Amino acid sequence: MNQAANPLLNLMPIILIFVIFYFLLIRPQKKAQSEHKKMIDSLKKNDEVITSGGIHGTITNVKEHSVTMKVDDNVKIEVQKNSISIMKRKASE
Repeated sequence: MNQAANPLLNLMPIILIFVIFYFLLIRPQKKAQSEHKKMIDSLKKNDEVITSGGIHGTITNVKEHSVTMKVDDNVKIEVQKNSISIMKRKASE
């Protein structure tokens, strides 16, 4: 007589795939998002940054949801904080 297969054994491959996805995709992405948020929250005047569009500039003013960047002599632009992808280095104050 054949014994019925354990239902838990039938679900094992699905559980294993979820665990692999969690450690290879979900966890690293959440870590990167939290690091980006921490960087965005720490922006201040005179920081040199690069936007996701590739614009290099120095922050001249920080608002709640945006920053004003000096990109050249007499050229300032206002961008959303979330569009800043890299803080090159902290400029000396």
